[in-house]
This record gives sequence, C-alpha cells and structure tokens, in this order.
Amino acid sequence: MAQPSIELKKVLELSLGSEIGMLRAFPVRIGEGRKAIAAVYSRDFDIDPYYEMFFFPTDTLKLTVFTQEGEILWTRDFGPTVIPGIWFCPVYPFDLDGDGVDEIWYVNNLNPVHQLSLQNSCLERLDGRTGQSLGQYPWVYQDTQQTLSTQFRNFIAGGQVRGEPVLVTAQGTYGNMYLQGWNRDMSLRWEFRVGKDDPGARGSHLCPVVDINQDGVDEIFWGERCVELDTGRELFCADRDTYRGHSDIIQPMRDPASGAWSFYAIREGDPAASPRVLLYDAAGARRWGEVGHGHMDMGWTARLKDDGGHVAMAIRIGAKTCGPDGRFHQDRDEFTFDAVNGEPYTLPFSVYRTIPVDLNGDGFHELVRGVPGGDGEVLDRHGRSFGRVEGTVAMASRFMELPGEQLLCFYPDGTIRVWADANAADSGQALARYRDPFYENSQRLTGVGYNLCLMCGL
Repeated sequence: MAQPSIELKKVLELSLGSEIGMLRAFPVRIGEGRKAIAAVYSRDFDIDPYYEMFFFPTDTLKLTVFTQEGEILWTRDFGPTVIPGIWFCPVYPFDLDGDGVDEIWYVNNLNPVHQLSLQNSCLERLDGRTGQSLGQYPWVYQDTQQTLSTQFRNFIAGGQVRGEPVLVTAQGTYGNMYLQGWNRDMSLRWEFRVGKDDPGARGSHLCPVVDINQDGVDEIFWGERCVELDTGRELFCADRDTYRGHSDIIQPMRDPASGAWSFYAIREGDPAASPRVLLYDAAGARRWGEVGHGHMDMGWTARLKDDGGHVAMAIRIGAKTCGPDGRFHQDRDEFTFDAVNGEPYTLPFSVYRTIPVDLNGDGFHELVRGVPGGDGEVLDRHGRSFGRVEGTVAMASRFMELPGEQLLCFYPDGTIRVWADANAADSGQALARYRDPFYENSQRLTGVGYNLCLMCGL
C-alpha cells in the first residue's frame, strides 16, 4: 500500500511585533465553544535558574492571545520584575470556576525593584478573553534558604476530580518539594510535601496529569510519585527504595488495544542508579529497564510501529550548556526501543531534536526537528522527508479546526506561522485521541515549553 504524502501548508501567519528568543504556546477556551491561542514569549532565550546557565534578561516576558484567524485579542507585558524563564514564571490556562472560559494563571512578582523577591511573589489569575486580572493569591516559598537553582522551580497544573476542577501549584524539584491543591473558590483543598531527605524520586521537569487508574479522579506525576488530586494522597512512588534522583521526562502511555495506562521515564539524576530508561505499569511496578548509565536528557514515545504500537526514544548526553545563544548538548547517544517490551527498535534516521506529530491524521506519528536548534525538517516514520517548517516548534497538536495535528512555529523576527497537512483526513483512531481528556490536559502542560511530546503517549 502506498504511504500517504504530506503537503505542508501554511494556514496562519502573524507578527508579534518584537523579536522572539523563546516562546511557549497553548490553546485557550474563550467561551461559547471557541478556542484561541496564547503565546508567552521574550526576546531572550529561556532563562534557567541554575548558576552556570542563568543570565540577566534584556527583555520582559509578554503574553499575547490571538484567534485562529490571526486576530490579536490582547497582549499583557509582565514587566521587568518577572524573569522570562519557565521555572521562574510558569503560565497555565485552566478553567477553575467552570464557566467555560479559561483563566490564565502565572507566577508574578510584585516587588518593583527586586526581581528575585520571594516574599512578594504571587499567583495571578487573568481572564482568558480580555487579559484582565481576576485576582492575586500568595505564592508561598516555604523553604527560603536554597540555592538559586533549587529555589526557583515553580509549577502550575490542574485536573478533574469526578468532574470538579482542582488547580495544583508546586515549588521545588531537587530538594524540599511542596504541592498544593485548590478548590473553585481558591480555598486550600490539600497539601503534599516531600522532604529533601525522604526516600524515593525527586520531581521531574514535566508533571503530567492523567487518570492513571481510571477511577474518575486525575493524578499528577511528581517524578515517579503518583499523587491523586482529590485529597493529595500519594498512590505510589515507583522504585522508592532504589532511586532518589529526578527524571527528565515522565510520559504516560496508553495501550491502543486494551486502553491500559503505563508510564515511561528517563533518568537524569542519581547517577549511581541503574537502569536509566524505564517503563512502569499503572500501579508503579517496573515492566522493563534499559541503559546502564548516563544522564538522559530528552525522550518521547510515539506511534511509529506498523501495527500502531509505540516506539520509545531517549537521548544520553555527556554535558549540556545553556545561555543567551540557546541550549546545546555534547557527547550524545541515541536509544530507541519497542515501548511495550523494551527491545531495541531501529529507526532509519536520527531522533535528536525531534518532536512527534500526526500531521495527516492517520493515527501514526510523523517527526519534526523542531526543538530549538533543529532545522524544522518533517519526516514520516520511514524517514521520508516532506520539507521544512524552518522555525522552532512551540506547539504540536490539534489546536485548529482542521483535520490532523498542526505545528505552531516561531521565528526570530517575531513571526508566528501555523503549518498543517493540506491533505489531512482524520482516522477514527486520531479522533479518539483528540477526545481523550489526557489530550487536552497535555496541550495545557506542553505550554510550559519544556517538552512537546506528552499527548503522543495516546
């Protein structure tokens, strides 16, 4: 059977009016069933709080919301007190009051002269339709005697408890870690704490929200810890007695035949722990583990097998540098596996800097080299090239009213372009993916800008 050809088509273009060094993007519900797109951006590359990667910003962080037709609805400049970095200022759309309009939540700093103020940080809530502030709430750093890298690790997420929305805020990744759950009225629902010397995993750089045990209550993965959103109770911590590091990626993955969940992890911290690439079942029991050593820095799962099954990817690096000119990896090794059993799986191309996306809607993933520094080439699972989008990819999912998934790309001059397959037609499998609650959860979380591959576990 001939493989379908992809015709890259530009379906949207607009200018944000300023240069872009880094941009995060996510869909925003603005009422009456309509969705817009939000972009969080700065002239600077993403600023990391680690001492050897931190640099002083030259620009402010901005938030622009625009329609699928390219009309800019509003722009908000966060000002000089907010440092333009994912971990300093997470931005997250979530409809906590249930009115059908997303609020946009972010960590603000109200101190006009001290950009690293802890006492003057707050959680701010914006109306997704207008950008108007709807409220400010304390953002409490419970441990204030930390290094810069461990202090400024902020997260915002959210999910459902039997149809009731619960907002989650969190601080920490490596040392003491604190999570809070909030009700519709912003009353505190629960708190969860992991001490720096407690057994078990640290936090991950990505905290997916999924109903892993399919009981109607979402869970959040804080590294390999699974915490349910109703009461903040920890359901399990995988490899609690043998692993105290942090994993770069936690990726839920759903079996296409049975519907059962598992989750994929690639380990960054605790270098003495082995293996480094693992798959666990929905209760946290290890199903397989591979790669004996090393710092695993990037990974995904994607539907690349002929039977629609998942392939898992991991990149091992020897070193990493990051600064105003971007992020760079040295001494790389690539690994690909059959995601179900951990057996090596050969792909006919390099997976470095790739992001999975189902552009043509056939249920299989294509790959785009859209990570910062990539050339934007679009490949199918057999290695056939369909051209380049050239820009950096900030969103790879179905966020337009079009068949297939789309790519939102940004360019240094301030241009945003959305690319799609002109010949796309959604299969039943693709339509089922779009309807899955995890798909929408993942679209919001990929707005943190760290990893764009969450929903590819479906």
